[in-house]
Amino acid sequence: MKHQITLTVNGAEQRLAVDSQRTLLEVIRDDLKLFGARESCGMSLCGACTVLVDDLPVSSCSYFAARANGRAITTIEGLGSPGALHPVQQAFLDHGAFQCSYCTPGMILTAVCLLRENPSPRAEEVKEFMAGNLCRCAAYPDILRAVMAAAG
Repeated sequence: MKHQITLTVNGAEQRLAVDSQRTLLEVIRDDLKLFGARESCGMSLCGACTVLVDDLPVSSCSYFAARANGRAITTIEGLGSPGALHPVQQAFLDHGAFQCSYCTPGMILTAVCLLRENPSPRAEEVKEFMAGNLCRCAAYPDILRAVMAAAG
């Protein structure tokens, strides 16, 4: 069954017809050609597909696109710009908080949400908040430093 949905993706309204079973990740990547959110586990366990829905991090691999109707979606492409990166993006660059970078967009979006909710988190709070985002390269110390620097 097709659903007519309207999403505001990175500030731009998008009207789409989507099948009931399509995920937000599929729509973002296949229809909107935004490739920052990545498929990895397909089960909401790793965070590679994280996007913000109404400023809250969600695993877009298991979030049905029809459920996002009327909501604001932010992908990594919607943060900052090449000449003016978001402070969290800049902190990740400054602290080398990535290796392969597969998880980086989800990590950054989750950190953005954390810092909106808690502008001055303790290291343990960062670790707890970001526990749903996995880095297979184990860049966690650099990621933690970057998030703490962005908070500072």
